[in-house]
Amino acid sequence: MEAVFNHYFWGASYLVVLIGLSAYGIHRWSIIYLFLKHIRRQVEPKSHFTELPAVTVQLPLYNEYYVIRRLLNAVAALDYPREKLQVQVLDDSTDETRAIAAAECERLRAEGLDIVHLHRTDRTGFKAGALENGLRTATGEFIFILDADFVPEPDVLKRSIDYFTDPAIGMVQMRWGHLNRNDSLLTRIQAMFLDGHLLLEQTARCRSGRFFNFNGTAGIWRRQAIEDAGGWEHDTLTEDLDLSYRSQLAGWKFEFLPDIVIPAELPPDMNGFKSQQHRWTKGSIQTCIKMLGTIWRAPIPFLLKVEATMHLTSNFGYLLLALLCVLMLPQTISGKAAPHTWLVDVPIFLATTVSIATFYICAQRHLNPRGWMRDMLLLPMLISLAIGMSVNNARAVLEAVFNQQSDFNRTPKYGDARKPTLTRRKSYLPLASLLPVLELLFAGYFAFCAWHAIMLGQWTSVPFTLMFFVGFSYVASKSVGFWLQRWGFAEREPAAAA
Repeated sequence: MEAVFNHYFWGASYLVVLIGLSAYGIHRWSIIYLFLKHIRRQVEPKSHFTELPAVTVQLPLYNEYYVIRRLLNAVAALDYPREKLQVQVLDDSTDETRAIAAAECERLRAEGLDIVHLHRTDRTGFKAGALENGLRTATGEFIFILDADFVPEPDVLKRSIDYFTDPAIGMVQMRWGHLNRNDSLLTRIQAMFLDGHLLLEQTARCRSGRFFNFNGTAGIWRRQAIEDAGGWEHDTLTEDLDLSYRSQLAGWKFEFLPDIVIPAELPPDMNGFKSQQHRWTKGSIQTCIKMLGTIWRAPIPFLLKVEATMHLTSNFGYLLLALLCVLMLPQTISGKAAPHTWLVDVPIFLATTVSIATFYICAQRHLNPRGWMRDMLLLPMLISLAIGMSVNNARAVLEAVFNQQSDFNRTPKYGDARKPTLTRRKSYLPLASLLPVLELLFAGYFAFCAWHAIMLGQWTSVPFTLMFFVGFSYVASKSVGFWLQRWGFAEREPAAAA
């Protein structure tokens, strides 16, 4: 009797988790459909400004020693009337970045650029607090926000500002490019992850009339849209997602411009990537908890509410994936005598694995029509990395659910110092944690699962268990390797990137 109970308990738990993951996979299919339906529709400005409006460029900084000069030089080169352009360097730095930024601002001011260096000694609200502080003295009707690692082309404002001739538009988001896409296997996979989100999801949601979000940088806000939504708030780690929903609920429309690309830097090491993903995941769940009730009470169409719910809850998928990891071996053992139910297995496979593969194939085929097949060779590793990140991101979900507060840990940016020929200062390296120990244990766990499946002759399970093994092994080894590398770093002081 106990064996029968265990068989059905583990089998039912496993199936419930798979159904949950399948729901998000089905939603991913809907995004693919909407993208393919709308991608060929050209979006043009409603008209053109006869006189260009005033724009304030906000540059939130925190200890950006390696990239500050590159950023300011790129902003100074913007092709926009100087009398219509204000630049705010919103500097919360505690190191030499402050002195470099102040000196560069003085130099550019002498060259005729309206630029101000606003330094805070109190980081209240972190990035959201800095943006809120800058808005008080901003002179522009429109606010162009750039993170420190972004390098805009000179014509970016002239190419995008005319979309605001539509008085209903509150925000225009440009697509991110990747300065260091080909630096390593990790950066190539990250680029594929972001391409899927920034091309497929944003395009599909925007052009089908769903809500979508400002990505925190590389976008222009109408100041009135920020103020109508209640301004920047800093009770979540994703102030961009939070403000986006409040602004759209206030009646403002957003536009996504996939053909205008602003390149930026991808985290070059695993711990930087994990820190970034932890912040994004935790912040999205915080925003979900904060906004979901408001969304369902709002007088908006039912389909918008459903899409917003799937969007804001999507990172719960990492918690389901972590649960799947734990349940895989008990299910294998308890189900050793049970035949496979193809009526269940095939739809779940199509909803999960196949939907992920198709999602990223669509993105790369659109962006790189000639070379996308080469990138598709990385698909197994992309899925493995997503699996390997599940513990890191499930932890972020639980921290948000149980309201565990944490600081805004920025993603370190290195400029040319990301190259192996240069030494990075230890203080700029991301924080290491004990999480790789758990990830190594999971790698060993899935090595055993793969062996056990082989012994039972469950051959359809072997590729999946090996994928889990590779994912956790890769994430853990890169993190542990980072520890060793961190301890061996010399504290040499390279020159700030030009």
